[in-house]
Amino acid sequence: MRGICDDLDGETEALREVVAGLTEDEWRLPTPAEGWDTHETIIHLGMADVAASLAALDPENFETTKEEMLKGDGDLHRFGGLDVRSMSGADLWNWFADERNRMTEAFRALDPKDRIPWFGPDMSALSFATARLMETWSHGHDVADTFGAEYPRTERLRHVAHIGVTTRGWSYVNRGLQPPETPIRVELTSPNGELWEWGPENSEEIVAADAYEFCLVVTQRRQAREAELDIRGDLAAEWMEIAQAFAGPATDAPEGRVGG
Repeated sequence: MRGICDDLDGETEALREVVAGLTEDEWRLPTPAEGWDTHETIIHLGMADVAASLAALDPENFETTKEEMLKGDGDLHRFGGLDVRSMSGADLWNWFADERNRMTEAFRALDPKDRIPWFGPDMSALSFATARLMETWSHGHDVADTFGAEYPRTERLRHVAHIGVTTRGWSYVNRGLQPPETPIRVELTSPNGELWEWGPENSEEIVAADAYEFCLVVTQRRQAREAELDIRGDLAAEWMEIAQAFAGPATDAPEGRVGG
């Protein structure tokens, strides 16, 4: 778990550099994610971390809390009864950083194959930590795009890309569609120039791209038609139009979003 946790720490630091020095007014500016400002974005990430720590450290208590939430007694942004909405941006970040460290330390103590309960299906510790990294990257991009800040392009993108590839079937099921059985070849160029590959080499359905562009699409930070993707085959094109690497109701990327 050391590698993924170190990468998660790196993604957290990248986000810290974006929010460092923001004024209180800037913390409240809307991000490209409709209905969210930077303050609410950090609350979302932090509360998910609180829940993740509980799931990893006290699974039985987590399951009890989850059942209460499913009955309508609270939601993720009020997890644990904490009042964080009145915090200043700086205080909110300090709270988030503490919760993020608590979560990653819990992850580091686990075996990659250990199972952790969650609001959907349970996950391995490795998959769970990878999902937290992906969410940090995607929401970090929301904040960076708000202020026109450059977001670092690192080899950590492989984690995001891998989830994007492996959730192809989910992207269909989540919309009530039958996932195609035809495999798709994915060829991505990493920030360091390496080739990352998934799927059979002889597939006629291909998505080839810079890893960064692919990750923007599967996390719905860019529409496929607005990203630099080399798409070959009808099924590959169909997938990129509906790709969704995260849980929750089916959504679509906003049109015309640029930045980063």
